[in-house]
Amino acid sequence: MKHLISLLILSLAVCSPLRAQEDVLKNLQKEHPRIFIRKADLNDFRQRVKSDPQLAAWYAGVKASAEKIIKEPPVEHVLIGPRLLDKSRRALERMLALGTVYLVDGDTRMADRAKKEMLVVAEFADWNPSHFLDTAEMSNAFGIGYDWFYPALSDAERKTIRTAIIEKGLKPGLVGFEKKAFWTKVTHNWAQVCNGGLSVGALAIGDTDPQIAAEIVSKCRGAFEHSMETFAPDGGFPEGPGYWGYATLYTAFYLSATESALGTDFGNFAKPGFRETGIFRIDCAGPSGMSFNYADAGAGTGSAPQMMLLARAFGIGAYHEHQATFADSRPHPLNLVWGSTFPWQHKPAADAKLAHVSQLPLDSFYKGVHVAFFRSAWNDPNALWVGIKGGDNRANHSHLDLGSFVLDAQGQRWANDLGGDDYNLPAYFGNKRWTYYRLRTESHNTLLLDGENQDPAAKAPITTFHSGKDRAHCVIDLSAAWKGRATRVTRGLAMLNRSAILVQDEVEAAKPVGVTWSFVTSAKIDANGRQATLALKGKTMHVRILSPESAKFEVLSCNPPPPQKQQSEMHNLSIQLGKVTDARLMVLISADEKTAAGEIRPLGQWEK
Repeated sequence: MKHLISLLILSLAVCSPLRAQEDVLKNLQKEHPRIFIRKADLNDFRQRVKSDPQLAAWYAGVKASAEKIIKEPPVEHVLIGPRLLDKSRRALERMLALGTVYLVDGDTRMADRAKKEMLVVAEFADWNPSHFLDTAEMSNAFGIGYDWFYPALSDAERKTIRTAIIEKGLKPGLVGFEKKAFWTKVTHNWAQVCNGGLSVGALAIGDTDPQIAAEIVSKCRGAFEHSMETFAPDGGFPEGPGYWGYATLYTAFYLSATESALGTDFGNFAKPGFRETGIFRIDCAGPSGMSFNYADAGAGTGSAPQMMLLARAFGIGAYHEHQATFADSRPHPLNLVWGSTFPWQHKPAADAKLAHVSQLPLDSFYKGVHVAFFRSAWNDPNALWVGIKGGDNRANHSHLDLGSFVLDAQGQRWANDLGGDDYNLPAYFGNKRWTYYRLRTESHNTLLLDGENQDPAAKAPITTFHSGKDRAHCVIDLSAAWKGRATRVTRGLAMLNRSAILVQDEVEAAKPVGVTWSFVTSAKIDANGRQATLALKGKTMHVRILSPESAKFEVLSCNPPPPQKQQSEMHNLSIQLGKVTDARLMVLISADEKTAAGEIRPLGQWEK
């Protein structure tokens, strides 16, 4: 009897996880399409796309892109460095563009071209699981392609594509979970992309291969939910706006797919900070059209169709409004799909306080990542705008840039972040990372002590933040970045009367330390002692040293030795204080050279 009871207990222990995994697919939609859009939605979606002038204009752009894709050859299994990632992304772009036209118009040419792509990629030896982003993105592309083009595929073609998803995507994913690959445990962009991409692939084939699909969806669910912590508490993102776009796009892929295929988001829309993260995206976009591109981000703001999904999920019109400005000039298929609302989706009441971008605060402080923004106005291409960061040098993709800022005025970018370098440089993500100029402290608009990098493990909190009509400011404690060289290092940045920027730095050290102030710009610089005039595309800005009287400007090159990226158009408007033990460095930046700084106060007296 005891033996039988033991066997029963063992049986229940083995079966329970399997049953839980099977239960995750209990509400799986049986018909295709079921990824992002359901079969029952198609007629309404087609009519809406053709009758709504805005959607029709966007669709025309998507269709033009799809017509070009028809003439292009399928991707090939060719690595760039260790990555197949560009091929995975191209396949995804093609599935989305061709698929949207097929869903709307039923154009079989689109299906034939997509089928050709999938059958070629299905024959690849692998989808490069050694760099698992490549595998996950290809799984996402194939999941969408298989699901959206399902009616146009023969039984044999469906089997070939399903087998590729399973053998080259899902099974390597299970190996990753078995070996506890880092992407199964982290909270940065790898978690969203790997778990989101695998889930889309699994949901696409869940009716024919429920066991492996359920196992993937179940395992990815836990890992994905852990990654949602990165948006807490207020929507900021430690990897900068570039990787915000990447991570939130795959967050949207995941949530949209689980909603459409399973009827649930597993509670992820309600995670702390996720509702607000679209505001972070908007704050990061400067009036010049460039972003606060800290970490390994490019300067362009870029399109973000996931903003459409966020707009619908939270009833925030400002998200739709912001993305529409990009959708008009940069067609993306998901602007159409995620910009539409379907009967099975949750439709929250519209938030009247966030109906338009112009209703957002002029100043923002993201406590989770210690990044602040100040601007003079919304919807004004000539507005004064500045973004500044403290944060954590250990954040994924971070540079050693604590205290750095970028600045827009008169429609131009005056203070620049150079962005990342070539990921294929030797040990770019390894032990040579902090030897590359663009990642080093010296290339950023912050302080440099003794010509050395900040501590790679340092954190710099924003300790003071104030938003007022005539003055808005923040103070950052940079002391940990210079542990062992200085006892206290603080930086304050203030927007005065919404027309000028004051940067005030204070350094205290037990022994003399060299202090360098940097301002990287593409403007033509006319520097004369304590004053410098910047000229850019017919506009001018004035930069003045208020303190100390002995300080003066000099212009430095921003070009490191090749093969690092060269930027001959950039120069560093620099201040070299020499060796000091106690210094207050104050610089005023404005369009009017007669602008006054007002009362001078130590940073410790800046109000909170």
